[in-house]
Amino acid sequence: MLVSRNLLIVILVVLVAALAVTGYSLYQEKKQPDGVSITVGKDGLSIQQK
Repeated sequence: MLVSRNLLIVILVVLVAALAVTGYSLYQEKKQPDGVSITVGKDGLSIQQK
């Protein structure tokens, strides 16, 4: 009984940690950087203000 309870707690902690990592990753992906974006392509140099 004690082993199954400890296993349940470990699984719950792993799931919460995975959810936190996923949420932080999505937050970083959606966050827009401030400043200027400079790209070099086939049409030349492109500068865009963010």
